[in-house]
Amino acid sequence: MTHAFFQPPEQSRYALRNLRAPECLLDKTGLPPGSPGTVAVDLLIDEGRIAGIEPAGKLPAELGPDMDASMVLPGMLDLHTHLDKGHIWPRQQNPTGDGAGAGMATKQDREANWNAHDVARRMEFGLKTAYARGVVAIRTHLDSLAPQAAISFPVFREMRERWAGRIDLQASSIAPVDAFMSDEGRQLADIVAESGGRLGFVTKSMAYPQEPVPPMIDEAIANAMKLARERGLDLDLHVDESTDPRAQTLIRIARGAIKHDFPGRILCGHVTALALQSDETIDETLRACVEAGIDIVSLPTVNMYLQDRSGEARTPRWRGVTVLHEMKARGLRVAVAGDNCRDPFYAYGDHDMLDTYTQAVKIAHLDHPLSDWIRAVTETPAAIMGLDRGMLRAGSGADLIVLKARSYSEMLARHQFDRCVIRAGRAIDTRAPDYRELDDLMGVAP
Repeated sequence: MTHAFFQPPEQSRYALRNLRAPECLLDKTGLPPGSPGTVAVDLLIDEGRIAGIEPAGKLPAELGPDMDASMVLPGMLDLHTHLDKGHIWPRQQNPTGDGAGAGMATKQDREANWNAHDVARRMEFGLKTAYARGVVAIRTHLDSLAPQAAISFPVFREMRERWAGRIDLQASSIAPVDAFMSDEGRQLADIVAESGGRLGFVTKSMAYPQEPVPPMIDEAIANAMKLARERGLDLDLHVDESTDPRAQTLIRIARGAIKHDFPGRILCGHVTALALQSDETIDETLRACVEAGIDIVSLPTVNMYLQDRSGEARTPRWRGVTVLHEMKARGLRVAVAGDNCRDPFYAYGDHDMLDTYTQAVKIAHLDHPLSDWIRAVTETPAAIMGLDRGMLRAGSGADLIVLKARSYSEMLARHQFDRCVIRAGRAIDTRAPDYRELDDLMGVAP
């Protein structure tokens, strides 16, 4: 049973005719135009794969239904989330709604509750929800201050195996930068390497919590890069997630990568403080990022929730997102991701990357024109993750999202709750799991 507006044919070989696909997500040319930014196509599905992409009207009617200009998208990717934190809001809310309150509340819940059973149950709930929404790949950060890494990474490895073939799972560590000033950093790097993950930290210090640029940051960056190089790891970092324009560690990461000739990929998330810095500082930072080959992921819904929040009755003065347009114009790979879900860092969310993209368009003005920004939740995160996903190509798996909406306008204006999610050519159940499944963990009486 699904809530989808249509069901694809039952046979293994069928066509979906008269669809509208984002032009930027196809590598085939010469297709007729559809609604603005889309092309009109017929898709041939055979044995769970896209066997052909043809101009609309070319495939015979007996192969499958006329979709009446419905939009089709590839399965989406969530490049930056926190499955280990997810869904603890009922038992641990954020008392202030800002980053400091989120960190304090999460620490309390982690120390009290995050055993392997608890983490596994909530992680599974998040994966079931994302799968129902049409997400095909996720990179999750795992809180990694000792002893949590030794608990959560084995759970992650189990989940990666269990969900293989449904959601491609990757992991990154997250710990304060201080961890790389001691042997704890080496131990963490070993755990990450054992799990095939990415080495990560946040550019905030436990020893200097009020300092926007911790005094040991350059040494810690160098140490982390050395550990990652020795183990063949990429870096995935939380950077300058702040309303303080003095938070300028992104440029230090870029310069560190250049100085130490770091061979791996570097993904930097958030970098919200950059938007509050001078044009000259932004220009200098982006030039360094281009030289270092750094990728960027923005988390617009979560940072709009956290940043510039006041304890008084005061309206926030900015959206809390980084300079996405300027980064993309420089040639940096820029992705958008979901980040936290129903935890102290974000009270809302549903692991739905289509909703994340829709909100990002409105928050960060990814419109007028819409251009190819939909790649920020499809092809771009796939490329950063090293996955062959996020495009509509003949020969690729038929992992699709089909919408009743016929255009970007209709898609962005109305929640697409009746979407059809197709995996390996077959429609799946699009009902999200019931929150009641977690009541026993949350201390909620039946």
